[in-house]
Amino acid sequence: MAPTMAVSSTDSFDITDFVINKGNGVKGLSDLGIKSLPSQYIQPQEALINIIPQQSIPVVDMSNWDNDPKVAESVCEAAEKFGFFQLVNHGVPLEVLDGVKDATHRFFGLPAEEKRKYTKELSSTNNVRFGTSFSPDAEKALEWKDYLSLFYVSEEEASALWPFLCTKLMTALMEKLNVKEIDKTKESLLMGSKRINLNYYPRCPNPQLTVGVGRHSDVSSLTFLLQDEIGGLYVRVNEGKGEEDGWVHVPPIEGSLVINVGDALQILSNGRYKSVEHCVIASGSKNRISIPIFVNPKPNDVIGPLPELIDAGEKPKYKNILYSDYVKHFFRKAHDGKKTVAFAEISS
Repeated sequence: MAPTMAVSSTDSFDITDFVINKGNGVKGLSDLGIKSLPSQYIQPQEALINIIPQQSIPVVDMSNWDNDPKVAESVCEAAEKFGFFQLVNHGVPLEVLDGVKDATHRFFGLPAEEKRKYTKELSSTNNVRFGTSFSPDAEKALEWKDYLSLFYVSEEEASALWPFLCTKLMTALMEKLNVKEIDKTKESLLMGSKRINLNYYPRCPNPQLTVGVGRHSDVSSLTFLLQDEIGGLYVRVNEGKGEEDGWVHVPPIEGSLVINVGDALQILSNGRYKSVEHCVIASGSKNRISIPIFVNPKPNDVIGPLPELIDAGEKPKYKNILYSDYVKHFFRKAHDGKKTVAFAEISS
């Protein structure tokens, strides 16, 4: 394990080797007790955000879902206007959510040599990956985050954690688009694969100089996020609407799940549902975890505006694109806001 002595400077050793190659991650740096942020993590000024206080995203109570159609309408409205919302009384047991958080803490509490077994170079499968930052080879400034990523396509594995929620939400969102049935083809397009990340954001010296995750939108159809009580997730609001453009905090609500629209659903809905930029701010006082489940098309699916929308007379805003090509484009560069979507846009 990394030594736990207070260190005023990290100039005397190779940060890349310590953090990435030896599997210590930024948790290892934090555990060293460093007093100042290494230069590799200092973000340019434009990466930092303007926070709008006293605003946030909608909260939808699902307790009356089966009896009140306004609940599903609230979900669709939030997906159209905000791209982000929180769900409470969603039916996933609290003990399941707590168990996932406990497992996350246990993994990141392992010695570095144990976590290193799951790095890109050493993992026995591409479906399990331990890493740090986002894409270190492409980034000019690293992000203050470690993660374990697991990819799967088995519905049995998915339903063990989130039994019915994704299908419920996706059915409502499709009905709003006059897509009446989610057949096998659409099921694959909308939710054919899943990736779960266990994210760890350790205490950070000089948190105002860096980010936990840079500003980006997800490449998923929908993302389901479980966050702990620490907070730090921010969402961009009012972009291009003539109002104050800024970022609002998503306050932790015990037992809630944060849902956001990803790029794939924006493309499939021909822009009706919006994926929205978000980011994570580092904390100077506490360790934070979050667990997103990314619900995606299958890698070999071709995504584009749904045929029902084009048949109804809508002009396509996006070209058809192999989903795996879209994802590769996302991961070959640093986080850069919503620029990935332009990869699929039809030039006017």
